[in-house]
Amino acid sequence: MALNIRQMEILDLARVTGRVGVEELAERFEVTLQTIRRDLGELADQGVLDRVHGGAVMRSGVSNIGYEERRRMNEDAKATIARACAAEIPDNCSIIINLGTTTEAVARELLHHRNLTVITNNMNVANILVANESCDIMVAGGALRRSDGGLVGDLTTEFMTQFKPDYAIIGSSALDADGDLLDFDMAEVRVSRAITELARKSFLVTDVSKLERSAPVRIISMAELDTVFVDRPLPGPLTQKCREWETRVIVAE
Repeated sequence: MALNIRQMEILDLARVTGRVGVEELAERFEVTLQTIRRDLGELADQGVLDRVHGGAVMRSGVSNIGYEERRRMNEDAKATIARACAAEIPDNCSIIINLGTTTEAVARELLHHRNLTVITNNMNVANILVANESCDIMVAGGALRRSDGGLVGDLTTEFMTQFKPDYAIIGSSALDADGDLLDFDMAEVRVSRAITELARKSFLVTDVSKLERSAPVRIISMAELDTVFVDRPLPGPLTQKCREWETRVIVAE
């Protein structure tokens, strides 16, 4: 079935924001809620969106959304989360930063920090922080993933085990209601697990829309983190779990 112009615009919006809402779309296109629901249903039937309560999200699967699409999704939320996380990072400390577009946003917020040592397997993070002359940057070896500038594999994990940084800053491709961080690439997951075990404090930076996505590989639980930085409050049951785990949740503003 060919998409009409409105459906193509809806799909473009979903690619950029990650989620679209029925009421917002109806107002934007000046059509009825029923018309938008029909559009979303047809897009879901074609396998490009997943329906969720009140709207739709980009389809989850066994592979991640392309890097450029992920970089554009929820850009404002990522920037807000990144500022909140960077505010918790002091000068004169060591940090491991892993893969992800939100962790890259954190790197941009660290450009004016002083005397940082940054260890990373993310070529984009390294390229961002080159502009900070007081920042020492150590880049892991490993297999380069051309799609997003990530370095992964056993060599990367082995490199990371040489360090015990003050902070680890990680992202994830998806979250589930039990508080587990999820991802698509087992090699990347091994690196993420290693750095959270090694760091004195581990921070997760993620927007709450990740709860509407799924991925097949478990990284760790939020119970193993010190702080979670999000753009809006977590659902009540997950907030309660974080309290029980003594995992701090910071809603960025």
